[in-house]
Amino acid sequence: MSDERHAAANSILGTSGVGRVRVDSSASDRASRAWWDADADDYHRTHGEFLGVNSAEGEFVWCPEGLHEGDHHLLGDIVDKDILEVGCGSAPCARWLAGHGARAVGLDISMGMLARGQDAMNAGGPAVPLIQASAELLPFADESFDIVCSAFGAVPFVADSQRVMNEVARVLRPGGSWVFAVNHPIRWIFPDDPGPKGLTATLPYFDRTPYVEVDDNGVPTYVEHHRTIGDRVREIVAAGLQVRDIIEPEWPEWLDREWGQWSPLRGQLFPGTAIFSAVKP
Repeated sequence: MSDERHAAANSILGTSGVGRVRVDSSASDRASRAWWDADADDYHRTHGEFLGVNSAEGEFVWCPEGLHEGDHHLLGDIVDKDILEVGCGSAPCARWLAGHGARAVGLDISMGMLARGQDAMNAGGPAVPLIQASAELLPFADESFDIVCSAFGAVPFVADSQRVMNEVARVLRPGGSWVFAVNHPIRWIFPDDPGPKGLTATLPYFDRTPYVEVDDNGVPTYVEHHRTIGDRVREIVAAGLQVRDIIEPEWPEWLDREWGQWSPLRGQLFPGTAIFSAVKP
């Protein structure tokens, strides 16, 4: 993760080292809040156009493979539905949902990212409530939402993802859906490189030790957590939800864009994204 794409965040936070160490929920949340605050400008400069951050109504792009909710309808009927987006960033997805008939709410741990979403709403288009909170403790009453979704938000960055699943199950109404996209777990075994070096497996798939960047004092500045496909399914089931599908988007022929470790080269060989779809009985 530490490279020129994130130079500002690395400089602000004093990132100086990389390792694999256990990190608890409070340290992980603290690192994610600081990282995304510091990286917000660079992130939007790099990915904002692709994600539709600055468009009047936002966009709902699930993943670097370009899967759009308007084309694939992974959430089903959204009209007049109460929808929570967990890890919304600057909320282009939540704003797109609101513009297409949903009552959407965006939640993120980073005020820097939420501020970018507020700026976009101030410029026009549909407005949604934005809330700063950790995904491990959702500040909503039981059975508040018909749908909960997350497009690469929160789930890979929390220490206790089982708690996130439990919280989502709690705030969902019976019959409600939980759909979330994460880095495909198989990516964990490859270097974070879009080129030929990223085609050689170097890390154990079954090692769940987080990837952590630290400052000179050893304080985490960026944390990303790994779970296997089986781990994710067991977490969903343990929360009382039922798995409906696991979508592994193929790399589209039209897309020649690199996004971090995502690239046409790698995308033609193995999946980069896994989208889990579940329902509350």
